[in-house]
Amino acid sequence: MRNQSRLIIYVVVLAVLAALVWMSTTPRKETIRETNISEITQVINEGTVDHIDVDGNRVTASLKNGTTLLAFKESGVSLGDYGVTPDKVKINVKNPDQSGLAIGLLSLIPYLFIGLILWFMFRSAQGANVRAMQFGKSSARVAGPYGKKTTFADVAGLKEAKQELEEVVDFLKHPEKFRAVGAEIPKGVLLVGPPGTGKTLMAKAVAGEAGVPFFSISASEFVEMFVGVGAARVRDLFGKAKKNAPAVIFIDELDAIGRQRGTGLGGSHDEREQTLNQILVEMDGFETDTRVIIMAATNRPDVLDPALLRPGRFDRRVVIDLPDKTEREAILGIHTKNKPLGEDINLNHVAANTAGFSGADLKNLMNEAAILAARDNHKKISRVNVDQAIEKVLLGPERRSRILSDEEKKITAYHEGGHAVVGHILPHADPIHKVSIISRGSALGYTWSRPGEDRFLTRKSKFEDDIAQLLGGRVAEELIFGEISTGAHNDLDKATKLARNMVTVYGMSEELGPIVLGEREEMVFLGRELGERRNYSEQVAAKIDAEVAKIVNTGRTRATEVLKKHRKTLDHIAELLLKQETIEGPEFEALFS
Repeated sequence: MRNQSRLIIYVVVLAVLAALVWMSTTPRKETIRETNISEITQVINEGTVDHIDVDGNRVTASLKNGTTLLAFKESGVSLGDYGVTPDKVKINVKNPDQSGLAIGLLSLIPYLFIGLILWFMFRSAQGANVRAMQFGKSSARVAGPYGKKTTFADVAGLKEAKQELEEVVDFLKHPEKFRAVGAEIPKGVLLVGPPGTGKTLMAKAVAGEAGVPFFSISASEFVEMFVGVGAARVRDLFGKAKKNAPAVIFIDELDAIGRQRGTGLGGSHDEREQTLNQILVEMDGFETDTRVIIMAATNRPDVLDPALLRPGRFDRRVVIDLPDKTEREAILGIHTKNKPLGEDINLNHVAANTAGFSGADLKNLMNEAAILAARDNHKKISRVNVDQAIEKVLLGPERRSRILSDEEKKITAYHEGGHAVVGHILPHADPIHKVSIISRGSALGYTWSRPGEDRFLTRKSKFEDDIAQLLGGRVAEELIFGEISTGAHNDLDKATKLARNMVTVYGMSEELGPIVLGEREEMVFLGRELGERRNYSEQVAAKIDAEVAKIVNTGRTRATEVLKKHRKTLDHIAELLLKQETIEGPEFEALFS
């Protein structure tokens, strides 16, 4: 559409210029009568001439009645020789050289315009051809071996991953050591892990440690609406890397083009599959001495095509997992280098309170803390700023503008108090850190529980206590007000899903036994997305529903028993929440001592 509009403009401009040329070259039709010089001399003597114009040999006489006479005199003969003198008539004489030059220049202007337009059209067409030729070029960003480098020292934690990748670095630096014993370094390294764990940073560190060019590109940048562009860009990227070998190619979000190939909708191959095929071909074409390492990152290794994962392609998989407490402390140390910290901040304490945070989450956490400190005009980041930032990241920003009625505040206070009391009494629930009736996000209040340490396994008793705690708010509303509200809908959803997973996924049902019920099916036509498929009868489905209901109702019963036994404490907590809105962990613990 854009090219069509440009063509229309060109045609219009050319038409206007052509009209100008025609007007400039076509003689004008004037009311002029051509005669001889004798007649002009006669009318001058008669006094009927207003003035005459002399342009070279051309003599034009303008009569007083509006008539114009045109005659030509002989070259080298002046008007005085014909008896025409200035005392008889007004004579206007033009410089023949200047007028001719001016007329010539004016006549050339339309042609100059045409030439300019043609030149512009040629340049535009040439530029379009250049852009068309560059359409299949890779847009990979290149970080050279010079300047500031990212090294393993910039990546906190991940010791095992670093050890795996040090072999790649050693190969790029000293390939002869591996060739001497007949060893071949893996052609491809796949970095697998949740979002924000540092996969891209680790790939940059490999290139920085080896001191080689680093070609990075997102997988989505390969694919365009035009057929063959993605494959062309893959060829161009690998060609550039080979010319600059030793080098590292890094493809981020590989699952964007690396999903399992299928028949596709309509039975045809799409552009994504062609791009993937070209990547496979290029990786197969790597010679053993090319010294080009391809690295890729994904958080969805389950959807990748098996051809990518076979030996000879991405044959080494490095897990970049969420950091543990020690690694979180090291990551916090990196992200606080340029930030002034208050004396009351202990990074070990912050790391203990941020279980489940990724590296990106920790970076965002300290940035939010710095923003809060600046907002309060503080010169240093305090512990209060960090705690506020943790709550903001986990629970959302405060919504003090949300005004609750007195009745809603009371219901919310008992609801959150119910969660807190049940969570404190049951032995396997996480410790209570804070209870509040200040709105955050979509919640009217919150009970913040956090584990004391990193947890990698979860027991059945922990699930049962968590379900009881989730139902504690609803049970508290029933005990105090005699009816329930809509405030527990999210709690019910979490409790039901947790109970169903206990039955169908973890095999924690005594009635059904240690079996997995339901299959996660791969749907090829949708890019190997995962869906649920029943592999059991309707009778078993009824038993599953009954077991889920049994687990949830048991949790409700346990929560009811706890709250009836600690009714006075529940009332006291609700009163404190109505009075001061928030109860911190130490103050909450003191209520039970």
